[in-house]
Amino acid sequence: MKVDGRVERGEQTRRQILRRAAEIASVEGLEGLSIGRLATELEVSKSGVFAHFGSKEELQLATVRAAAAIFAREVVEPVAEAPGAARLAALLDRWLAYSEGRTFPGGCFFYAVQAEFDARPGRVRDAIAGYGREWNAYVRETAAAVPGIADPDQVAFELIAFLEMANAQSVLHDDPHAYERARVAVRARLAQAGTAASTTPR
Repeated sequence: MKVDGRVERGEQTRRQILRRAAEIASVEGLEGLSIGRLATELEVSKSGVFAHFGSKEELQLATVRAAAAIFAREVVEPVAEAPGAARLAALLDRWLAYSEGRTFPGGCFFYAVQAEFDARPGRVRDAIAGYGREWNAYVRETAAAVPGIADPDQVAFELIAFLEMANAQSVLHDDPHAYERARVAVRARLAQAGTAASTTPR
């Protein structure tokens, strides 16, 4: 079946808009987005951008979804088939690489926008919170699949805290050692969990 060229061009433009929107939001927040700014930067018409989203809130929601898809592609999907402990270690390393490599110029997209909306009820907050819960649950489930980890909730909480602290220290304080410190902390916590597992009575 022949694909309508206009439809394909429209989808390509939408992807470009959302990629640039996610980059801006990671630095300036979702409130920093505007249809006019995106139209100017990407050299498309304001009416063209508006036609894709219709409102600023819809643009924000679409940006959050696009950022989640990029996160999944960069962090989760590459290690999905790894077994147990190897998957957990690789997952955490992928997250650190995603932040350190500035997949988004402001570091982790979700860390950047969650503070902006954490106390503001509405659809955008719900979307951000929903993806945050999914990530936390995925780390917890991955930890739970490692034989012998007795408290995956606690382990996941600590590991995610290491990741987020590295992101914050790097972005806010320009700490050149933040990610390596986080890697050391993650390895130590995983080793501790492994040691605890090996001494847990069967």
